[in-house]
Amino acid sequence: MNPSIGVCYYPEHWLEEWWDNDARRMAEIGIRIVRIGEFAWSRLEPAPGQLQLGWIIRAMDVLGRHGLKVIVGTPTATPPRWMIDKHPDMLAMDREGRRKGFGSRRHYDFSHLGYREECARITHILAEALADHPALAGWQTDNEYGCHGTTYSYSPAARDGFRLWLQHKYQTIEALNRAWGNVFWSMEYSSFEQIDLPNLLVCEAAPAHELDFRRYSSDQVAAFNKVQFDILKAKRPDLPVIHNFMSRYAEFDHYDVAETLDIASWDSYPIGHLATSNEPDEIKRHYLRQGDPDNAAFHHDLYRAVGHGRWWIMEQQPGPVNWGAFNPDPLPGMARLWAWEAFAHGAEVVSYFRWRQAPFAQEQMHAGLLRPDSEPAPGYHEAEQVARELAETGLEGKALQGSIALIYDYQSEWAWEIQPQAAGFRHGDHVRALYSAFRKHGLDVDILPPSTSNFAGYDIVAIPALLFWTDALREAVANFEGHVLIGPRTGSKTENFAIPAKLGPDLPQNLLDARVMRVDSLPAGVDVAVKGGGAARLWREKTEGGAEVIMEDVEGVPVLLSQGKLFYLTASGDRALIQRVADYLLAEADTSILTLPAGVRCRRRGKFRIYVNYSSGPQTIALAADETGYVLGDTEMAPAGISVAKLARAD
Repeated sequence: MNPSIGVCYYPEHWLEEWWDNDARRMAEIGIRIVRIGEFAWSRLEPAPGQLQLGWIIRAMDVLGRHGLKVIVGTPTATPPRWMIDKHPDMLAMDREGRRKGFGSRRHYDFSHLGYREECARITHILAEALADHPALAGWQTDNEYGCHGTTYSYSPAARDGFRLWLQHKYQTIEALNRAWGNVFWSMEYSSFEQIDLPNLLVCEAAPAHELDFRRYSSDQVAAFNKVQFDILKAKRPDLPVIHNFMSRYAEFDHYDVAETLDIASWDSYPIGHLATSNEPDEIKRHYLRQGDPDNAAFHHDLYRAVGHGRWWIMEQQPGPVNWGAFNPDPLPGMARLWAWEAFAHGAEVVSYFRWRQAPFAQEQMHAGLLRPDSEPAPGYHEAEQVARELAETGLEGKALQGSIALIYDYQSEWAWEIQPQAAGFRHGDHVRALYSAFRKHGLDVDILPPSTSNFAGYDIVAIPALLFWTDALREAVANFEGHVLIGPRTGSKTENFAIPAKLGPDLPQNLLDARVMRVDSLPAGVDVAVKGGGAARLWREKTEGGAEVIMEDVEGVPVLLSQGKLFYLTASGDRALIQRVADYLLAEADTSILTLPAGVRCRRRGKFRIYVNYSSGPQTIALAADETGYVLGDTEMAPAGISVAKLARAD
């Protein structure tokens, strides 16, 4: 589909006589997609079995009369109060064994099969009532799975489900004892019924126990989604089913959940995400009103992979949010820039959250396209501008394959949280650091899952901090003709969270003659300078073997090893070191790069390259050799500016 803008709308929040005027104004500024219904269960079914669907049908009628297409959300993220009375044990329990309560949202346990049946029931009711409505364009399942730390529950339902999951996986208790290393500390079990959840222990659980619990919990999210997907697709197989994921959220495997989705979407709040991130204070100050120039883009590319090429922004920040310790007003033009950047990375729809700012309840300080008095907020005019510019430029096509591929793995995120060895060692931090280093050169970067078995078409593939190798991934690396960057910590464990017999990085000697003998983890603020520039910090590996040393630190410890076109990075690094390593790989691979000013980023889509200026000041770019001219903007970019160049040809 041609790229479109959308908006999130809550007709149940407003007088019905307002709906027509709202829909008319949406259509006038170029909105084409409207999401409704994802929090409306108490209005759809105010008491058990007492359905009131007329209002949502009338709302869809009104929106449809103005040419708007509707995404209907299943309301399962906010079960009504009567549901708790009916299923009091459906409330999740936290790690300390405390039952969570009613009064906000996401108050359910993924493992509770009774609640899952209730979700199937309301999904079936909505499918029967709304599937043939002419305004319906698709469905959203639930809302932001796992938000507020709700993936993991330590309830009796989760315990019972976990035991069955383990029995299915291991078949015998002896196999589980071997896999978990339960001979250590006399932790051996004689039956699956003896196994409890990995909480309320004297100290840490066996890492394999904790990892399997996270795998189980992730599988419950996928199973929960599949129930709704199957019902919705059975009724209307032609309509897409979507879910809205989040930024820097990795408590469940999004690749697995998306096996029962047609489109992946995510909720983009660049300023809020920067404020709550672990980025350095200087980055937070510099990009206070813009957001990190690489974080939103990283997630665009991640969810394009999760969605097998199809992805949306379901919620786009239009102004100040309400959920940070501080909530800065975006730099003028950022609501436009964020949308254009998403489209550059292949988004089909960018949907702003929300239409009108709510004057009540928890999110009353969260800006919308309209103020609470229904007058336009700044985001209203920027959304209108985006819609107009999309039509004028004729943007179409897909995000083109990049020259760089990065492997991102959810299990590796879990593993290094379970056993960091160096506090703050995170898989995602290593992936994002490399992403930023490559992207600063104007390169298109693709995020790939660890199940990838073919790297054809890439110049460089990077696999940092990966928990364990699969046979398919090892084979893909062995068969790849380009350059590969691995490490640190990649292949340092087996699937069962044990050190491999041949030690990390656990690759055949003909691929990389190197073994990690010892790990040196450093506290924050303690760096070891690397000869030639940059510093190792947090994590250092001391290796042995015949691989060539390309970089070493001032203590003589190798930092970058090489064997043919395979490179191994042995340490976490500061930004200077990661940039230096990326630059070295680009030179070795002879990859063409662009020279971009600080804060300017770009991405190719179809026959265009789209530039965005995250700087708070003006920047000047140059027309690249493969560009014929600009269809929007030019070489002089204002703060939060956009320039769209036409490519001589689209690959």
